[in-house]
Amino acid sequence: MRVGIDIGGTKTVGVLLNDPAGGEVAAGAAAGQVAQTFRMPTGHGNAQVTATALAVVEELLHRSGLPAEAVTSIGVGVPGVVDGDSGEVSHAVNLGVTRLPLRRELARRFPGRITVENDVNAAAVGVWHLLAEPGIESMAYLNLGTGLAAGLVLDGRLRRGARGTAGEIGHIPVEPGGPLCACGQRGCLELSASGAAIARLWPGKGPRALAGLIAAADAGDPVAVFARGKLVDNIAAAVRLLVLTVDVDVVVIGGGMISQGSPLIAAVRAVLDEWGTRSAFIDSLELSARVRYAPSASAVAAIGAAHLAVASGVSG
Repeated sequence: MRVGIDIGGTKTVGVLLNDPAGGEVAAGAAAGQVAQTFRMPTGHGNAQVTATALAVVEELLHRSGLPAEAVTSIGVGVPGVVDGDSGEVSHAVNLGVTRLPLRRELARRFPGRITVENDVNAAAVGVWHLLAEPGIESMAYLNLGTGLAAGLVLDGRLRRGARGTAGEIGHIPVEPGGPLCACGQRGCLELSASGAAIARLWPGKGPRALAGLIAAADAGDPVAVFARGKLVDNIAAAVRLLVLTVDVDVVVIGGGMISQGSPLIAAVRAVLDEWGTRSAFIDSLELSARVRYAPSASAVAAIGAAHLAVASGVSG
């Protein structure tokens, strides 16, 4: 059995996948399919985050009636700076975690293969498996949440880069002298194309800010129209950036902001098409045709983590 865990700032999601390689299986799911899902609140700090991950695995096994020995691999996605080689989470501010040797801690209880990965990369792998679109060999998963980042699957494999920062396009400065980013630079893309952008352009509106922004813009509010236009333009710019740098077959947009779904994505496609009318080069790239919605599975990052915990990586 493969276990995948997505450790979020407030909740942790775990999935149990039947292993195509055989061994003990959970009833009710085919090989490679999700046999069990479990959610629980995420603890805060090194010890509690570790305890949360262990509790998720234990509960998945309990619900499936399987022993610990049935676990062949565990993959974990974490929203922070992760050393994929050592399995250490060096920093995850929302979790209160610093230098957590998560792989080592999990291995004390479960001796199988354990992989720890950045959560956006894990989600990218999950999207890749769920998308399963014929003829697609490369994909960028553009995650729009409080911040902005991308996970890259090229030739069927996750690409982390030399230092694990491949896809960190949110920290490309696009506005010289712009607002200060948490990374220390100014004018970063994520300040103009994420939840942070909404907070800046449409402040004080609370957790439903995007829904309110879209509704107000549709009603003709000039401030909302301007804010939505800036947001959509910059998300479109992120799509263009990904195509121009890695020329992926598709850019899949997901993350917390995309709960609004169609209105935002349709607007991004319209902007990309409009740019094509002004540039024969951009038109030739067929940018809007490359844009996809992320699959609706809420456990996409956990599913991706489960697949990453196999030696063959994305293709496993």
